[in-house]
Amino acid sequence: MRTTKKLAVGAVAAALGVSTLAACGGGSEDSTASDGAESKSVTLVAHDSFAASDSVLKEFTKQTGYTVKVLKSGEAGAALNKEILTKGSPQGDVFFGVDNTLLSRALDNDLFTPYEAKGLDQVRADVRLDDAEHRVTPVDTGDICVNYDKKYFTDKKLAPPESFADLAKPAYKDLLVVENAEQSSPGLGFLLGTVAAYGDDGWQDYWKQLKANGVQVVDSWEQAYNEDFSGSAGGKKAKAERPLVVSYASSPPVEVLYADPQPKEAPTGVAAGTCFRQIEFAGLLQGAKNEAGGKALLDFLVSKTFQEDMPLNMFVNPVVDGAKLPAIFTDHGAVVDNPETVAPEKIAKNRDEWIQSWSSLVVK
Repeated sequence: MRTTKKLAVGAVAAALGVSTLAACGGGSEDSTASDGAESKSVTLVAHDSFAASDSVLKEFTKQTGYTVKVLKSGEAGAALNKEILTKGSPQGDVFFGVDNTLLSRALDNDLFTPYEAKGLDQVRADVRLDDAEHRVTPVDTGDICVNYDKKYFTDKKLAPPESFADLAKPAYKDLLVVENAEQSSPGLGFLLGTVAAYGDDGWQDYWKQLKANGVQVVDSWEQAYNEDFSGSAGGKKAKAERPLVVSYASSPPVEVLYADPQPKEAPTGVAAGTCFRQIEFAGLLQGAKNEAGGKALLDFLVSKTFQEDMPLNMFVNPVVDGAKLPAIFTDHGAVVDNPETVAPEKIAKNRDEWIQSWSSLVVK
């Protein structure tokens, strides 16, 4: 949340008139210490949804002497492509935000210097997908799921969808907006969820049904969630007309946290039968100018200090055993017991073909 990303909290906060470090804007942001350590810095290249509290980044500086410069580099796929193009002469020292849908692309291009982060033994075994070589370090998980506008379905006296199959039913015609799987991490994750649910021989027919049922495809999460989805704060301002959107299981807490006053119940819900599990990683970039600082930052990303800061900044789940979630996160986010998954090696073998087939079916 998630890359993604992960969840683009800043756009939600902006729609509600709140200033936050949570990242959906482009550009870069620097965190500098007040103790004169500005010249000793480490650069974290990340997708636009990266966010961390000032106090937590200052704690890293206090512990290591390094300040953190955050260079935001677009959507997850675009950010990764930039690193591939600058391989050997990277923009920074550590890259954050490559997820299990794109991991093979990063590893096949030999982007990272192997490093076993201190504290990795406290990270859940199920997310350590590169445990033999330690080219990447798991940082967070999130579930990509369809969200729904509760008010719309209450007003229409229509039950919200619960599964992939529901989304293709006539009752939900012209209601769903999804992100482009070629350009967006949530869009790709949702596509992979349908592949897992319907299999190699069935997912294309499923998307034909969605297209016939009026699915709308847009380029990014920001556009889908904050411009086209009627349940979000941004969507309400934009007078959006689509009450179903591909987002995250942790999106509803965002709508609560940044509202003033905060509602007792989130205005959006999650269709738990439409979810795909996303795992995000960070890695030490080949050719990093500050390799020692990069290693220290990777250690910090799996510390409880950073892990417990993530939920209310990026609205993703920690991967470290014992890291606590805040009440607003557990009270309003959805617990997904059985998300769809696809083995990384299968994603690596088929991803590009799946995306091309999907694009031909749905976009072109």
